[in-house]
Amino acid sequence: MNGTASKKKELSKRSKQPSTYRRIPTGNVSGKSIVQSDEQLQVYQFKSVPNYKHTLVWVNPTTPDLREEQRFDRYPDSVVPGPGGTSLHFVTFPPGSVFADPSFDGEVARSEALIRLRGLADHFEKDDPAMHKTNTVDYALVYEGEIWLELDDAKTIHLKRGDVVVQNGTRVAKQRHEAGDDALLPEWRKSMKNLHRFCEERAIWN
Repeated sequence: MNGTASKKKELSKRSKQPSTYRRIPTGNVSGKSIVQSDEQLQVYQFKSVPNYKHTLVWVNPTTPDLREEQRFDRYPDSVVPGPGGTSLHFVTFPPGSVFADPSFDGEVARSEALIRLRGLADHFEKDDPAMHKTNTVDYALVYEGEIWLELDDAKTIHLKRGDVVVQNGTRVAKQRHEAGDDALLPEWRKSMKNLHRFCEERAIWN
């Protein structure tokens, strides 16, 4: 196999999106760390938006009491955590051409988002549905592909694999502008209220 063919095969292998994610939450029982569960989470494919995928891996609606067993047994009323809470998502964004297609139905897509992304889709702007703002600090990592982060005044930043964005309660949109592999972003969200206390406890900020 020549170098070009080998490279193409490797790129194809890397760009293949998973249909499930393995989730392994741990906990404390009688002073010992244990595995609470080990399961596969099915990736959700939006019916109204081709290649738009979402997986909610975990959510703590509020500050967790780590003396108690933490559970995530049902889909939450909001994917945006409350004060002291966190959430972890995997999101695959399709190319912008999907939304420009004449067959795309924005109202149907919005209705589906209000169910799947409840609590977040409520923040999508009417005049510019891609833009939104939540009272959270979001950590977004580009795991595969490329994507553009859009800010106010049409400011855009080109992001590639391995880039990390820290969104401090800012108004943003994430969009694919070109054809090619879909962009996959894990996103971890932390409520801004009680943030300083959280940072002191976990020592994750400079």
